[in-house]
Formats: sequence, C-alpha cells, structure tokens
Amino acid sequence: MEADQLLASLRRGTLEFCVLAALRHGERYALDLVADLGAGGTLLTSEGTVYPLLARLRRDGLVTTTWRESPSGPPRRYYRATPAGEAAVAAFEAQWRRYVSAVDAVLQGAST
Repeated sequence: MEADQLLASLRRGTLEFCVLAALRHGERYALDLVADLGAGGTLLTSEGTVYPLLARLRRDGLVTTTWRESPSGPPRRYYRATPAGEAAVAAFEAQWRRYVSAVDAVLQGAST
C-alpha cells in the first residue's frame, strides 16, 4: 500500500473524531476547523471533506449549529459539539489510546 493510500485510510477512520475533539473547546466556524486540521497536511487535505462530514455529524445529533452575521460577507454557520458528540469523542479517545499502545508495542517488537 502506498503512503498516500495508507494516510487516506487512517484519515477515514479518525477525521470525524478529530473534528469533534476540536469542537470540545467551543463553537467553531467550518473554515477555522479546516485551517486547524489542515495544518501540516496530515489530518485534512481539502475543505471539501469537512462540509459533508459536518452535515452528517449534525444529522446524527453530534453537533449543533448557529448562524452568525459576518463582518466580511454572508452569515456564517458555527458548529458546537452536543453532549452526545462529546461522549463520542471521549469514548474514541479511550479506545484510541489503547489502540495506539497496542500498535506501538507490535511495531517495537513486543507482544500485546
């Protein structure tokens, strides 16, 4: 598997939880999320990925939205994690730490 394919597979399984984790600290505008998650090019490569993901998280009740006037254009939609979204990212975080620890142990030659 090529490096780009491997990274894309890792993103598919984790991006929604990275978005929810970024929203744990308060309401965010989608382009701010894109800028933060896209820094370094590892977690996110295009903003086109975030909007459908945010729409799905909203449909699933994991985020809520509010519209706010923008000083430089049309109103902006801001996203905030719901209690269910916060619970989902907390559960992911616990499992992620276990998973990373197990993978690290295998990569370092130890048994799990």
